[in-house]
Amino acid sequence: MLGQIVFVGLGLHDEKGVSLRGLEEVKTADNVFVELYTSLLPNFSLQHFEEISGKKITVVSRGELEEKDGEAVLETSKTGKTVLLVPGDPLIATTHVTLRIKAEKCGIKTRIVHGASILSAAIGLSGLHNYNFGKSVTIPFPDETPSETPYAVIAENKRLGLHTLCFLDIKADEKRFLSIREGLDALLKVEVKRKEKAVTMDTLVVGIARAGSNDPAVKAGYLKDVLDYDFGGPPYSLVFPGQLHFMEAEALIVLAGAPEMLRTVAE
Repeated sequence: MLGQIVFVGLGLHDEKGVSLRGLEEVKTADNVFVELYTSLLPNFSLQHFEEISGKKITVVSRGELEEKDGEAVLETSKTGKTVLLVPGDPLIATTHVTLRIKAEKCGIKTRIVHGASILSAAIGLSGLHNYNFGKSVTIPFPDETPSETPYAVIAENKRLGLHTLCFLDIKADEKRFLSIREGLDALLKVEVKRKEKAVTMDTLVVGIARAGSNDPAVKAGYLKDVLDYDFGGPPYSLVFPGQLHFMEAEALIVLAGAPEMLRTVAE
């Protein structure tokens, strides 16, 4: 009998975001790994997590998990229980599906202990209804992978009356985080080219920073007003609302400082 890999979500902000079940999995593991490159946990302390779990934790890089196909994780799981700690909710906002598939094909059982996800956290903080969201999209660093895809997704969702959740690109291992202003600027440049009026200075937008922390920043307003708003530190997300339900408009006004006139355009 081969062993198993348990993917454990760390949540969104610090080591306190892991669930009690997730912590129990770590305490009973033979080997524990953590990857910290797919997302930013602003206040995560590896030393503190080792203290509360009583385990030595090995940090694995993007190269070790993706380029080397997670060999170190797979090897230890052949004879025991291995835990891989992942920011957020494993296999959702960050994905290690390839590793899980490879493990199962090798006869290694896999399990998932879910954690808080930016998907639900950002939607919840915005006050918008989750069933009114369309396809989500990532806005990449424009200097590396310029793309019109985020603009196209926002435009298509708007045509359907749906909201769009945009993840802003990060390279946590390089301490690079696309800011809300940079993300909006990139979309405005595409607007100049495509002229579909999907993202203009008068477009309603919601900026979110540090979801999952005790001091998240949430600001809703027209793009021209949100552009220079001080959101503080990362990580960041954007939401482009579609057609608003009257309760959604009220939530944006009360919870995110949106203009009062939103009540007049909601259904």
